[in-house]
Amino acid sequence: MRIPLKILGIVLKALGVILVLVGIALFWGLQRVDYLPYFESDYYGRTRGRLDSLSTQLVLGKGKPLLGFGKVSITPTLGDGEDDPRAGVFTSIPLAGYGDREGVAAIGIHDSLFVKAVAIRVQNKLMVLIGADILVIPPELSAGVSRRVQEKTGVTRQQLFFSATHTHSGVGAWAKGWVGEQFAGEPNAKVMEWLISRFAEAVIEAIVDLKPGSMGSGSFLAPDLVSNRLVGEKGNKNTEFVYLLAQQDNGAKVLIGTFDAHSTTLGGSNMYFSGDYPGYWQRKLEHSGIEMAQFMAGSMGSHSPNSRGEEFEKARFMGEILADSVIDLLGETTVKDSIGLEFMSLETDLPEYHVRITDHLRMHPRLAARLFPPPGEVYFQVARIGDLMWATAPADFSGEMTLRFKDSMTKEGYKAVVSSFNGSYVGYIIPEKYYHYDSYESRLMSWYGPYMGPYGNELIHRMMRKLTILY
Repeated sequence: MRIPLKILGIVLKALGVILVLVGIALFWGLQRVDYLPYFESDYYGRTRGRLDSLSTQLVLGKGKPLLGFGKVSITPTLGDGEDDPRAGVFTSIPLAGYGDREGVAAIGIHDSLFVKAVAIRVQNKLMVLIGADILVIPPELSAGVSRRVQEKTGVTRQQLFFSATHTHSGVGAWAKGWVGEQFAGEPNAKVMEWLISRFAEAVIEAIVDLKPGSMGSGSFLAPDLVSNRLVGEKGNKNTEFVYLLAQQDNGAKVLIGTFDAHSTTLGGSNMYFSGDYPGYWQRKLEHSGIEMAQFMAGSMGSHSPNSRGEEFEKARFMGEILADSVIDLLGETTVKDSIGLEFMSLETDLPEYHVRITDHLRMHPRLAARLFPPPGEVYFQVARIGDLMWATAPADFSGEMTLRFKDSMTKEGYKAVVSSFNGSYVGYIIPEKYYHYDSYESRLMSWYGPYMGPYGNELIHRMMRKLTILY
């Protein structure tokens, strides 16, 4: 059967139009990866200017610490009626953590979830360490909490050091953007309203509770409980569990712990709310004489948990063996009733989105901005708390990179920690040498280009160095 020339011409023209439209879409939708060195960029120049300005304002607070503690439940009540954020009652809430759950609602509660806060004041220096049984601290949550806390107490965002346990079985419904919804389910403004209220309550409670006390820190190695999930034995891993002990003179003790193993002992098949292994760690300590145990996720990028058992027994084994190790060391932990305290919160400008399609081609930044959750205000933060340097990052920060800070700070007489999920989220920050490696962390989750690792490293290192020279 012969196709008439007129019809053939129409078909060929239509195909030509389609090809042109596809070409335009590809031209608009894709760009080459930008390999301009980060230290030659405008975003670096603006951020360095802020860092230099902050550095001139540093004054070490020295003396007796005042310590305050706050603990508030963020365990939702699942009911049949309408959502009531004031009572924490919701018809349904998705679990946040695994994309293969596809935003399905939790079917129940295995163990309770909490937000906890420790306020530390030395002279006129006041900061609050905030940890919660949640996947990450999204920017809308940190911004809402900061506004409410400042209205009630005068404490600003720069004084709040957020983190999460990074449980993959916590409350969802808070993420924006298509990608965010894959991990946390469809957003629900009433869930966000409830979380803001609960977080702010814990922070305010801690500030109001300030009483004279003393502080100390300790650590131990747990090499059998963590592995490098990015490159396996070819890479390094941070195996140190670090803890900070805060004790009011009236006897109340709080322990803050951080470890680099991902909170993924519970897999995507679990549909119950749970704190994963950090939840078991916290409960074991709180049943052993510690008034409040607070877990803040360490540099969990690139690091997996190694545990035993199945499902919740796997979480229990890891959490409780870490708790037992802390308990064994508490009697040897020296607390001091006079410490130094100062901190830096550096608002950080980011490069454009660099979500890669191929090794050298990325999604157009405007398209990526429509699909990925907005980062909000981004901070890197470092606090000097006695002889401990505590840094926070707005990402899954690689434990391999934290090893550099540990080494350099040890030479200066300090321990060093980098915790993750500090109030915004920019994906994974991994060593530059792995950028072209074809893996989940380096390909799918490295959202801001080849030099985000060196950029973050430099900012944290400069802030730590600024704080070490204070006397």
